[in-house]
Amino acid sequence: MIKGLFKGLVGLVMLALALAAAAYFWVQGPMALRDSAATPVDLSIEPGTSAKAIAQAVADAGVDTSPTLLYAWFRLSGQSRQMRAGSYEIAPGTSPERLLSMLVRGEESLRTVTIVEGWNWRQVRQALAKAEHLKSDSRALDDDALMAKLGRSGMAPEGRFYPDSYSYAKGSSDLAVLTRAMNAMDKHVLQAWEARQSGVSLKSPEEVLILASIVEKETGKGEDRALISGVFNNRLRIGMRLQTDPTVIYGLGEAFDGNLRRIHLQTDNPWNTYTRGGLPPTPIAMPGKAALWAAVQPAKTQALYFVAKGDGSSHFSATLDEHNRAVNRYQRGIQTAKD
Repeated sequence: MIKGLFKGLVGLVMLALALAAAAYFWVQGPMALRDSAATPVDLSIEPGTSAKAIAQAVADAGVDTSPTLLYAWFRLSGQSRQMRAGSYEIAPGTSPERLLSMLVRGEESLRTVTIVEGWNWRQVRQALAKAEHLKSDSRALDDDALMAKLGRSGMAPEGRFYPDSYSYAKGSSDLAVLTRAMNAMDKHVLQAWEARQSGVSLKSPEEVLILASIVEKETGKGEDRALISGVFNNRLRIGMRLQTDPTVIYGLGEAFDGNLRRIHLQTDNPWNTYTRGGLPPTPIAMPGKAALWAAVQPAKTQALYFVAKGDGSSHFSATLDEHNRAVNRYQRGIQTAKD
């Protein structure tokens, strides 16, 4: 009898609070932020947080509201147990209804970081370090430790992260972004490998990734990708050195000052394709989808040479004599009778 009476009283109290909350928010209208803040306030909800604790967290975050009445409002909605953990932004003028909808739908506050086609690993790290509200768990890790953390021990990070824009919740780890980018690259490389032309001069998905990174860095205009790939496939097939400047520049690393000299072409290192045959040991950049597909579907061409024309496009030649004339014309400004 007493127990039933107690439950009834509790029910009445909750009903009264709910009605009070409804009346309060009806009169108050949109919730205000303390100190007349013009920018949104951050609300972080951990998994397992109760509706009562969420109401208190809203008030603690800087919303000028009664946590008791807000909790009653949550309960009145019948959705108090459906609110999700996450990182949210509460903008000035947000109504209780809108706040509840955000929490139930899980409409987290998201930021975006972009990995650009042709970027190298150093540039990716710099972008992650500058990304707003992204937790830099990789900052203290060298490349070997980072790749081990991602489950790729012994693998170089260059070329492993697919160029794209990645959304993340405020406070997310940069390792989570890298994992998504790495898995995306795995998927795209495998798709390209499975779609390769018969007779292509590549023996594995790894070689696809390496050649695609070179094509990415050599391409000034998109329509030249397949032809550039055709040149490199031809060279690989006949055992001719690739002799591509971007690999030399990559091998120089931060020592490269923007001026590629003859001594650089003559100084051996694992990425110098003037002194070494075949593909370099790792990719030299993050290739995009178009470069990956160009690597496995090269244009059918007799060309073994190409030179930049100065407008972003390239001139392709089948013979060294023709190539030398093209170099004179487009690089040195010298015209010959045959041109």
